[in-house]
Amino acid sequence: MTKEVGEEGQLPQHHGKDYVDPPPAPLLGFEELKRWSFYRALIAEFVATLLFLYVTVATVIGHKKQTDSCDGVGLLGIAWAFGGMIFILVYCTAGISGGHINPAVTFGLLLARKVSLLRAVAYMAAQCLGAISGVGLVKAFMKHYYNTLGGGANSVAPGFSKGTALGAEIIGTFVLVYTVFSATDPKRNARDSHVPVLAPLPIGFAVFMVHLATIPITGTGINPARSFGAAVIYNNEKAWDDQWIFWVGPFIGALAAAAYHQFVVRASARGLGSFRSNPSN
Repeated sequence: MTKEVGEEGQLPQHHGKDYVDPPPAPLLGFEELKRWSFYRALIAEFVATLLFLYVTVATVIGHKKQTDSCDGVGLLGIAWAFGGMIFILVYCTAGISGGHINPAVTFGLLLARKVSLLRAVAYMAAQCLGAISGVGLVKAFMKHYYNTLGGGANSVAPGFSKGTALGAEIIGTFVLVYTVFSATDPKRNARDSHVPVLAPLPIGFAVFMVHLATIPITGTGINPARSFGAAVIYNNEKAWDDQWIFWVGPFIGALAAAAYHQFVVRASARGLGSFRSNPSN
């Protein structure tokens, strides 16, 4: 979820600013097809999403197979599994692919011109394939429990409407993508130099907190690859009927977060820079 250094290993020059603001990514980015770093990033996104789905869905199934309500990790443990894995995997892959591990995050960064269209589409494909593979491993290792305990698939819980579920996915994804933008914003050093940031940590905590709020509603998607991978392997009618919620909601949430970052956060940073350059104002 952080910016990669260019092929020449140089960052863009900045003039009169106390931060480095990288130039927008190319719109299409077909020249990336000639670079090994592009394919290396795709492999990293595939492997990271595979590991993410394997650990998290296995945690869900492992909890559900417990017969005593006090056994297993509980809702809190499931939320920690999702948030903790994101923290670990973003930390491990940020320098290779940016550590997206989520099509909604990739979509938000595409809207912000942090990645090209080609890279965004390729990332989403790698993430979905990784998710399918990760859930496939869970089924292979825990087949009986997997088939009888819901397969870790997302769906709207009884008692909640599809509108409520869609709203929960929009807000949850907004929290995540907003955190991604904030944690990786190069202007933070200018605005909040007193706040040290290890980007994967707040991102992982955002995933953790959103899961606490929305597991009872949708099982928490906020990641179309996570929902799609589980739906493909579990292949249940209910999971497929609700699948659109776990794409539309996260993409709307990512769009809202990108717009908020652009027109509120970045605008305030520009205003702060103007104030600093003209202290008499």
